[in-house]
Amino acid sequence: MADIYLTKDGYEKLKEELAKLNREKNDLSAEINEAREQGDLKENAGYIYGKEKQSLVMKRINEIELNLRSAKIVDDMQVNRDQVRLGATVTMRDEGTSATLIYTFSSSDEADPGAGRISVSSPLAQGLLGSTAGKTVAVKLPSGEKRLTVLKVEYK
Repeated sequence: MADIYLTKDGYEKLKEELAKLNREKNDLSAEINEAREQGDLKENAGYIYGKEKQSLVMKRINEIELNLRSAKIVDDMQVNRDQVRLGATVTMRDEGTSATLIYTFSSSDEADPGAGRISVSSPLAQGLLGSTAGKTVAVKLPSGEKRLTVLKVEYK
């Protein structure tokens, strides 16, 4: 099984999601039992919906438990803090538009592009990994190639 790299925040968020899903699982069990008492299970929409929802919740619980068991906390690891790596917040300039971009590189479980957190598996991150401040990199994206200059690499 491959190691999963997470920041401390990401690890805590997964633990919170697991606790929420376990509560939801218990609530669903009660709903399923109530629906079961209503009679014929083949035509009982509440029972069928509850079982389907329970299956999805259980699948996600298993995924999270597996990720937490194999998680390595990147904040505790010794990494070269001059280079773009998992956990880095990178300030860069798009050389084509002169726009300044700021992204934090996270695991896929923690990624939230709207909040400025992108997965290290994304094409943008893959093109920047290992770069240092001052370096200009040509990154191949689905929309075409972009030239980005790394202005600052921080680990918060």
